Amino acid sequence: MNEVVISQNEIIDEFSLFNDWIERYQYIIDLGRKLPLLCDGEKIEANKIKGCQSQVWLVCEQKNERLVFRAISDAAIVSGLIAILLRIYSNKKPHDIIDAPHNFIEALELEEHLSPTRSNGLASMLEAIKTHAIHCVA
Repeated sequence: MNEVVISQNEIIDEFSLFNDWIERYQYIIDLGRKLPLLCDGEKIEANKIKGCQSQVWLVCEQKNERLVFRAISDAAIVSGLIAILLRIYSNKKPHDIIDAPHNFIEALELEEHLSPTRSNGLASMLEAIKTHAIHCVA
């Protein structure tokens, strides 16, 4: 099975443990607080995600035929969303990233519970991750 899909299912199972969206939001924020910081040299325009209301930087490295992502934002909820994306997509094979659907967004009901600007930012982050994978296999 596609490793990305497995990671998505693990996140979906985790979120099913929470009773309401206040608990989910708090969990998302807590995940974001655990992200390692990027150095100032990585917070450059080339690594900045376009389409996010908050500032988001994404760094991608290829290691052993896998893509390793690191990212950070200046906003708490967005950092949490990044943490979720990194758990799903980092250290995965480019073809798995490209081929996997984004089922977790619907399963977690993110579209209904994020503001339109955060939903657009999430879509921009996903697009950047997929673009890195596409460039890697090209």
